[in-house]
Amino acid sequence: MSDKLTLLYQSHSPYARKVLVCAHELGLTDRLDVIHHETSPTNRNDAVFARNPLGKVPVLVTPGAGALFDSVVICDYLDRLAGEGSLIPREGPERYETLRLQALAQGLCDAGIAVRWDTERRPEALRYPALAAGQTTKLLEAYDYLETQAHLDGPVTVGQIGLATALAWLSFRRLPDFRERAPRLAGWYDRFNQRPSMRATPYEGETQD
Repeated sequence: MSDKLTLLYQSHSPYARKVLVCAHELGLTDRLDVIHHETSPTNRNDAVFARNPLGKVPVLVTPGAGALFDSVVICDYLDRLAGEGSLIPREGPERYETLRLQALAQGLCDAGIAVRWDTERRPEALRYPALAAGQTTKLLEAYDYLETQAHLDGPVTVGQIGLATALAWLSFRRLPDFRERAPRLAGWYDRFNQRPSMRATPYEGETQD
């Protein structure tokens, strides 16, 4: 059985980029066959649906565990493959600090996508400004939390990777900026963004609706 892994990817997805950055940090990229797929809720991709009934990337096709989807699951698989505990601490407060940060990063992406739907992607007559405003509030509150309460230093974790790829995506999509509101967070992000894993996985492309 081949030990090669296939990653169904999208070059402008923060969830997919998180997985690929994790693979770089874990030294697993030589085992990955990365295949770009365009997906959106209004643009069906049959090849992706064949592996994930939700029709979304990332999807990791593995020789033993089948097709894995959702970046949280895939990152856990890669961490265990490289040696459990490399990016996700096995136990103690550090484990839940890492998982909490990863969850917050996922939420930043979810809120940012919702803002884009009601400011750019949905036909103007169907947009709901109050929803965009509510989702923007989530972004701003998260910036404040990250600035004052999050522990961002220390060994690289999946939480830090998720946060860095989320912040990079928010900037890529010109969504509410975190820099003036959270200068400590911005400084951390600028340093993390210089890591080879981040420099090797830049965002590019536009959503094809």
